[in-house]
Amino acid sequence: MAQLLMKLVNDTFRSSGASGSCLEASVRPVYMSAQAPDLKDSPVAKAVDDRHAAWEADLPLGDDAVLWDYLSALDQASRLVLLAHCLSFGINALHEKVNPYGAGISASGLTRRMAQSEIVAKAVDLDMVAAGWEPTADTYLNRVPKARILEAVREAKGEGTAQLLDHLKKGEMAMEAERLLKGSGWLPEVLRRSDLAALDGDGAAEGQGALSEEVLGDQDNVEEIDLPAFLMADLPVESTAMMAAE
Repeated sequence: MAQLLMKLVNDTFRSSGASGSCLEASVRPVYMSAQAPDLKDSPVAKAVDDRHAAWEADLPLGDDAVLWDYLSALDQASRLVLLAHCLSFGINALHEKVNPYGAGISASGLTRRMAQSEIVAKAVDLDMVAAGWEPTADTYLNRVPKARILEAVREAKGEGTAQLLDHLKKGEMAMEAERLLKGSGWLPEVLRRSDLAALDGDGAAEGQGALSEEVLGDQDNVEEIDLPAFLMADLPVESTAMMAAE
């Protein structure tokens, strides 16, 4: 355990890594090609940074003999916490496009990666909604086709609300969908766990990714959907009635 930790600690905390190690084991960090500009300021990212800084302040980096003694003296619980921290930088749950020409991940490789990722997510009880993820224009809506935006609104708010957006340009649609989806708990399929209930297409669900009762309301006590005036203008009476029914 001490030898493995020494290698992973050097890889994780030293910018140049630990070249020349006698242990051929490593964790390759995962980088996203694109991400929301405020991701680094999220509570989860800050928690990781704080944990990293705390370990970095305690670890005797730069002298492997001293580091070995430090790691050997740690209790088992602390070793496992440090091991988990180092390994976390190598968790790759990216859902990438498959390249049919052989460059990048294969279809079978992606399937296996996502299946293993879900095993890890279940083991740590990962809840992307509780972690603070929301479908915003920056994080999701501007990065998918208009049909996917409408599908998200349809699942969260119903068919009538989705139809009100279908005439908008992509940028306007993304911004309005962000407003409508805020606080709904809606998640794209790749972020949902299969062991928890998914949205059923009518805006009703339980578990992770589920819409809250406050948003969905009760079929006997349906709240009016708060839509901007420009979306309500010239709206046929029958469409308004359909929205209320949903």
